[in-house]
Amino acid sequence: MNGLRRDAVARIEALAGLAEAHAPGCDMAICPPALLLHPLADALAGSVIALGGQDCHAAETGAHTGDISAAMLVDAGCRYAIVGHSERRADHDESDQRVRAKAEAAHGAGLIAIVCLGESEAMRDAGQALDVVESQLGASLPAAADGDNTVIAYEPIWAIGTGRTPSLEQIAEVHGHLRSLLEARARGPGQGGIRLLYGGSVKPSNARDILALGNVDGALVGGASLAVDDFWAICRNCSD
Repeated sequence: MNGLRRDAVARIEALAGLAEAHAPGCDMAICPPALLLHPLADALAGSVIALGGQDCHAAETGAHTGDISAAMLVDAGCRYAIVGHSERRADHDESDQRVRAKAEAAHGAGLIAIVCLGESEAMRDAGQALDVVESQLGASLPAAADGDNTVIAYEPIWAIGTGRTPSLEQIAEVHGHLRSLLEARARGPGQGGIRLLYGGSVKPSNARDILALGNVDGALVGGASLAVDDFWAICRNCSD
Protein backbone atom coordinates (compact mmCIF):
# COMPACT_ATOMS: atom_id res chain seq x y z
CA MET A 1 0.00 0.00 0.00
CA ASN A 2 2.59 2.46 -1.25
CA GLY A 3 2.64 5.05 -4.00
CA LEU A 4 0.53 7.82 -5.47
CA ARG A 5 -0.06 8.32 -9.17
CA ARG A 6 2.42 11.06 -10.13
CA ASP A 7 5.38 9.65 -8.22
CA ALA A 8 4.61 6.06 -9.18
CA VAL A 9 4.36 6.88 -12.89
CA ALA A 10 7.66 8.77 -12.76
CA ARG A 11 9.41 5.88 -11.05
CA ILE A 12 8.04 3.28 -13.45
CA GLU A 13 8.91 5.37 -16.48
CA ALA A 14 12.46 5.60 -15.15
CA LEU A 15 12.57 1.83 -14.60
CA ALA A 16 11.18 1.17 -18.07
CA GLY A 17 13.85 3.47 -19.52
CA LEU A 18 16.60 1.47 -17.80
CA ALA A 19 15.12 -1.81 -19.01
CA GLU A 20 14.93 -0.52 -22.58
CA ALA A 21 18.47 0.82 -22.53
CA HIS A 22 20.15 -2.17 -20.92
CA ALA A 23 17.92 -5.15 -21.89
CA PRO A 24 17.97 -7.16 -18.64
CA GLY A 25 18.32 -10.90 -19.15
CA CYS A 26 15.41 -11.76 -16.87
CA ASP A 27 11.63 -11.43 -16.74
CA MET A 28 10.51 -8.31 -14.87
CA ALA A 29 7.09 -7.50 -13.46
CA ILE A 30 5.67 -4.92 -11.08
CA CYS A 31 2.58 -5.46 -8.94
CA PRO A 32 1.33 -2.07 -7.71
CA PRO A 33 -1.80 -1.20 -5.72
CA ALA A 34 -4.95 -1.63 -7.78
CA LEU A 35 -5.63 2.08 -8.28
CA LEU A 36 -2.25 2.45 -9.99
CA LEU A 37 -2.73 -0.38 -12.48
CA HIS A 38 -4.27 1.67 -15.28
CA PRO A 39 -1.80 4.60 -15.21
CA LEU A 40 1.16 2.24 -14.89
CA ALA A 41 -0.13 0.08 -17.73
CA ASP A 42 0.06 3.20 -19.89
CA ALA A 43 3.55 3.99 -18.59
CA LEU A 44 4.72 0.47 -19.44
CA ALA A 45 3.20 0.36 -22.93
CA GLY A 46 5.81 -1.17 -25.24
CA SER A 47 8.09 -2.04 -22.32
CA VAL A 48 9.53 -5.45 -21.49
CA ILE A 49 8.22 -5.00 -17.94
CA ALA A 50 4.96 -6.83 -17.23
CA LEU A 51 2.19 -5.75 -14.90
CA GLY A 52 0.52 -7.72 -12.12
CA GLY A 53 -2.08 -7.36 -9.40
CA GLN A 54 -1.40 -7.82 -5.70
CA ASP A 55 -4.49 -10.01 -5.23
CA CYS A 56 -7.65 -11.19 -6.93
CA HIS A 57 -11.00 -12.59 -5.82
CA ALA A 58 -11.88 -16.22 -6.47
CA ALA A 59 -15.23 -15.31 -8.08
CA GLU A 60 -15.60 -14.00 -11.61
CA THR A 61 -18.21 -11.39 -10.67
CA GLY A 62 -20.66 -10.69 -7.87
CA ALA A 63 -21.45 -8.73 -4.75
CA HIS A 64 -17.95 -8.59 -3.27
CA THR A 65 -17.56 -4.92 -2.44
CA GLY A 66 -13.95 -3.77 -2.45
CA ASP A 67 -12.60 -6.86 -4.20
CA ILE A 68 -11.18 -7.20 -7.70
CA SER A 69 -11.67 -10.14 -10.05
CA ALA A 70 -8.98 -11.76 -12.17
CA ALA A 71 -10.81 -10.60 -15.30
CA MET A 72 -10.59 -7.01 -14.04
CA LEU A 73 -6.83 -7.41 -13.67
CA VAL A 74 -6.61 -8.63 -17.25
CA ASP A 75 -8.73 -5.68 -18.36
CA ALA A 76 -6.28 -3.34 -16.60
CA GLY A 77 -3.38 -4.81 -18.56
CA CYS A 78 -2.08 -7.41 -16.09
CA ARG A 79 -0.26 -10.60 -16.89
CA TYR A 80 0.29 -11.75 -13.29
CA ALA A 81 -1.64 -11.95 -10.02
CA ILE A 82 -0.09 -12.48 -6.60
CA VAL A 83 -2.18 -14.77 -4.41
CA GLY A 84 -1.62 -15.89 -0.85
CA HIS A 85 0.90 -13.24 0.12
CA SER A 86 1.71 -13.60 3.81
CA GLU A 87 0.13 -10.23 4.58
CA ARG A 88 -3.10 -11.34 2.90
CA ARG A 89 -3.01 -14.65 4.75
CA ALA A 90 -2.43 -12.86 8.08
CA ASP A 91 -4.48 -9.67 7.71
CA HIS A 92 -7.44 -11.29 5.95
CA ASP A 93 -7.33 -14.81 7.37
CA GLU A 94 -6.83 -16.38 3.96
CA SER A 95 -6.60 -20.16 4.13
CA ASP A 96 -4.69 -22.40 1.75
CA GLN A 97 -8.01 -23.40 0.20
CA ARG A 98 -8.90 -19.76 -0.47
CA VAL A 99 -5.49 -19.15 -1.99
CA ARG A 100 -5.97 -22.17 -4.24
CA ALA A 101 -9.35 -20.85 -5.39
CA LYS A 102 -7.79 -17.49 -6.21
CA ALA A 103 -4.99 -19.15 -8.17
CA GLU A 104 -7.58 -21.13 -10.12
CA ALA A 105 -9.46 -17.90 -10.86
CA ALA A 106 -6.23 -16.30 -12.07
CA HIS A 107 -5.60 -19.27 -14.36
CA GLY A 108 -9.15 -19.12 -15.65
CA ALA A 109 -8.65 -15.50 -16.67
CA GLY A 110 -5.36 -16.25 -18.39
CA LEU A 111 -3.10 -14.81 -15.69
CA ILE A 112 0.08 -16.29 -14.28
CA ALA A 113 -0.51 -16.88 -10.57
CA ILE A 114 2.32 -16.05 -8.17
CA VAL A 115 1.46 -18.34 -5.25
CA CYS A 116 3.12 -17.29 -1.99
CA LEU A 117 3.96 -19.48 0.98
CA GLY A 118 6.26 -19.40 3.98
CA GLU A 119 6.64 -20.03 7.69
CA SER A 120 6.40 -17.75 10.72
CA GLU A 121 9.27 -17.20 13.14
CA ALA A 122 7.65 -19.51 15.68
CA MET A 123 7.32 -22.24 13.06
CA ARG A 124 10.94 -21.79 12.01
CA ASP A 125 12.18 -21.89 15.61
CA ALA A 126 10.16 -25.06 16.22
CA GLY A 127 11.86 -26.77 13.30
CA GLN A 128 8.64 -26.89 11.27
CA ALA A 129 9.63 -24.78 8.25
CA LEU A 130 9.80 -27.63 5.73
CA ASP A 131 6.59 -29.21 6.98
CA VAL A 132 4.77 -25.88 6.81
CA VAL A 133 5.77 -25.04 3.25
CA GLU A 134 5.04 -28.61 2.15
CA SER A 135 1.54 -28.39 3.59
CA GLN A 136 0.94 -24.95 2.07
CA LEU A 137 2.19 -26.07 -1.32
CA GLY A 138 -0.04 -29.13 -1.36
CA ALA A 139 -3.17 -27.23 -0.36
CA SER A 140 -2.58 -23.92 -2.19
CA LEU A 141 -1.46 -25.14 -5.60
CA PRO A 142 -4.15 -25.97 -8.20
CA ALA A 143 -3.93 -29.38 -9.81
CA ALA A 144 -3.44 -27.75 -13.21
CA ALA A 145 -0.53 -25.57 -12.06
CA ASP A 146 2.49 -25.80 -14.33
CA GLY A 147 5.49 -23.79 -15.45
CA ASP A 148 3.40 -21.75 -17.88
CA ASN A 149 0.68 -20.53 -15.53
CA THR A 150 2.23 -20.54 -12.05
CA VAL A 151 5.19 -19.14 -10.14
CA ILE A 152 5.83 -19.98 -6.48
CA ALA A 153 7.31 -17.44 -4.08
CA TYR A 154 8.83 -18.59 -0.80
CA GLU A 155 8.63 -15.75 1.71
CA PRO A 156 9.66 -16.53 5.28
CA ILE A 157 7.23 -14.31 7.18
CA TRP A 158 9.80 -13.37 9.80
CA ALA A 159 12.08 -11.86 7.15
CA ILE A 160 9.54 -9.62 5.39
CA GLY A 161 10.19 -5.95 6.01
CA THR A 162 12.33 -6.71 9.06
CA GLY A 163 15.74 -6.45 7.47
CA ARG A 164 16.42 -10.02 8.63
CA THR A 165 17.33 -12.57 6.01
CA PRO A 166 17.61 -16.34 6.41
CA SER A 167 21.05 -17.81 5.89
CA LEU A 168 21.89 -18.98 2.39
CA GLU A 169 21.78 -22.53 3.73
CA GLN A 170 18.24 -22.04 5.05
CA ILE A 171 17.04 -20.58 1.75
CA ALA A 172 18.68 -23.36 -0.24
CA GLU A 173 17.15 -26.00 2.01
CA VAL A 174 13.59 -24.74 1.55
CA HIS A 175 13.94 -24.16 -2.18
CA GLY A 176 15.47 -27.59 -2.63
CA HIS A 177 12.59 -29.14 -0.70
CA LEU A 178 10.02 -27.26 -2.78
CA ARG A 179 11.71 -28.34 -6.01
CA SER A 180 11.66 -31.98 -4.96
CA LEU A 181 7.96 -31.70 -4.10
CA LEU A 182 7.17 -30.13 -7.46
CA GLU A 183 9.06 -32.83 -9.32
CA ALA A 184 7.25 -35.51 -7.34
CA ARG A 185 3.83 -34.08 -8.22
CA ALA A 186 4.65 -33.46 -11.89
CA ARG A 187 2.12 -35.18 -14.10
CA GLY A 188 2.86 -33.53 -17.39
CA PRO A 189 5.26 -31.28 -19.31
CA GLY A 190 6.23 -28.17 -17.36
CA GLN A 191 4.67 -29.15 -14.05
CA GLY A 192 8.01 -29.83 -12.39
CA GLY A 193 9.52 -26.69 -13.88
CA ILE A 194 7.53 -24.09 -11.97
CA ARG A 195 9.80 -21.18 -11.15
CA LEU A 196 10.67 -20.62 -7.50
CA LEU A 197 11.18 -17.07 -6.27
CA TYR A 198 12.68 -16.05 -2.95
CA GLY A 199 11.05 -13.13 -1.13
CA GLY A 200 12.08 -11.77 2.24
CA SER A 201 14.20 -8.61 2.64
CA VAL A 202 15.83 -8.99 -0.77
CA LYS A 203 18.07 -6.00 -1.42
CA PRO A 204 21.02 -5.12 -3.66
CA SER A 205 23.54 -6.15 -1.02
CA ASN A 206 22.30 -9.75 -0.76
CA ALA A 207 20.58 -10.36 -4.10
CA ARG A 208 23.60 -11.76 -5.95
CA ASP A 209 24.31 -14.46 -3.34
CA ILE A 210 20.66 -15.44 -2.99
CA LEU A 211 20.04 -15.60 -6.73
CA ALA A 212 23.15 -17.73 -7.23
CA LEU A 213 21.64 -20.52 -5.12
CA GLY A 214 20.36 -23.65 -6.78
CA ASN A 215 16.56 -23.74 -7.27
CA VAL A 216 16.24 -19.96 -6.73
CA ASP A 217 14.89 -18.74 -10.06
CA GLY A 218 14.22 -15.13 -9.12
CA ALA A 219 13.05 -12.78 -6.40
CA LEU A 220 9.80 -11.39 -5.06
CA VAL A 221 10.94 -7.93 -4.02
CA GLY A 222 9.12 -5.86 -1.41
CA GLY A 223 10.48 -2.66 0.11
CA ALA A 224 13.49 -2.45 -2.20
CA SER A 225 11.16 -2.16 -5.18
CA LEU A 226 10.10 1.30 -4.02
CA ALA A 227 13.48 2.74 -5.02
CA VAL A 228 14.24 2.53 -8.73
CA ASP A 229 18.00 2.18 -8.28
CA ASP A 230 17.64 -0.59 -5.70
CA PHE A 231 15.11 -2.55 -7.73
CA TRP A 232 17.15 -2.18 -10.89
CA ALA A 233 20.28 -3.39 -9.10
CA ILE A 234 18.43 -6.52 -8.01
CA CYS A 235 17.14 -7.11 -11.54
CA ARG A 236 20.67 -6.79 -12.88
CA ASN A 237 21.78 -9.46 -10.42
CA CYS A 238 19.06 -11.74 -11.78
CA SER A 239 20.44 -11.40 -15.28
CA ASP A 240 24.16 -11.66 -14.48
